[in-house]
Amino acid sequence: MTLRVVYYLNQFFAQKGGEEMAHIPMEVVEGSVGVGSQINTMLKDKAEVTHTIICGDSYLNENESLCCHSLKEILAQLKPDLVVAGPAFNAGRYGMACGTVAKVAHEMGIKTISGMYVENPGYELFGQYAYIAETGNSAASMRQAIPAMVKLINRFIETDGELGDPADEGYMPRGIRVNYFAEKRGATRAVDLLIAKLAGPEFTTEYPMPVFDRVDPQPAIGLLSQAKIALVTSGGVVPKGNPDHIESSSASKYGEYSIEGLDTITCATHETAHGGYDPVACNDNPNRVLPVDVLRDMEREGIIGSLHNVFYSTVGNGTAVAKSKEYGAEIAMKLQQAGVTAAIFTST
Repeated sequence: MTLRVVYYLNQFFAQKGGEEMAHIPMEVVEGSVGVGSQINTMLKDKAEVTHTIICGDSYLNENESLCCHSLKEILAQLKPDLVVAGPAFNAGRYGMACGTVAKVAHEMGIKTISGMYVENPGYELFGQYAYIAETGNSAASMRQAIPAMVKLINRFIETDGELGDPADEGYMPRGIRVNYFAEKRGATRAVDLLIAKLAGPEFTTEYPMPVFDRVDPQPAIGLLSQAKIALVTSGGVVPKGNPDHIESSSASKYGEYSIEGLDTITCATHETAHGGYDPVACNDNPNRVLPVDVLRDMEREGIIGSLHNVFYSTVGNGTAVAKSKEYGAEIAMKLQQAGVTAAIFTST
């Protein structure tokens, strides 16, 4: 019996367009589209993509309740054996959309297979609802991502939907603990693990603990009227023409730009390099993301002591956490050396 698969794609991978089409509402087409066609071919006679659900990233994330209702109606009508979504790589909104689809399918008793980068927020928030193959952080790893997802689908078919241990089956941990009969009792396993840990770096715990960053709050600003305030943004605001060529996604650098003598920034002087949100509003008035105008007013009115004449900017879209920490440490050091009292960090 051929497995019936419903595929979910965003506007880009459904070949509808890029960010300018992220607003398109949900639609259903028969058969496979884009990436789904490639997976459909690789599955041969084992499974068939009967329909593809397409939705713009912005539309789904901004209309989640409506889209969840539509998804329930669509899946109830199509009655798939499996839902496949992505791969989303490290695209945050696409990952969240794939995760939302997986959660809706889970609530209806339908399992989902997807592919994401480990730092995608879709994996963190929705990992328990899907079997997610680990991918690279961009579509450059598509050649590795597709076979990994196909392998998962094949294993899903072979095991009648009961995939085993994540490490054995090739999907990322879901945070779900499953009871099973072990060959050794717990006390013996614990001693074995302790010996392995003492012996060297080759050690794998049975129960990985989550790791959380802790940022200690700094003391409150004493006199705001004497404070030197700086602007830092992950919204991608840069001088017109993007002189440092900061990437629209997975940024490999940040920029450092002067606003000395500027009471405001305009569409003639600045723009955004960000590829993860609709740039129209920001490009029309960059102060919406980097509020130079308001802070200059506050400076003149004596509400703040001064505005630092340099701002720092990068693109948060798809940028790895490790890189973000690196940029943050460097920027913080520069702000400290410049005598900045506090920084306002704007996002999108």
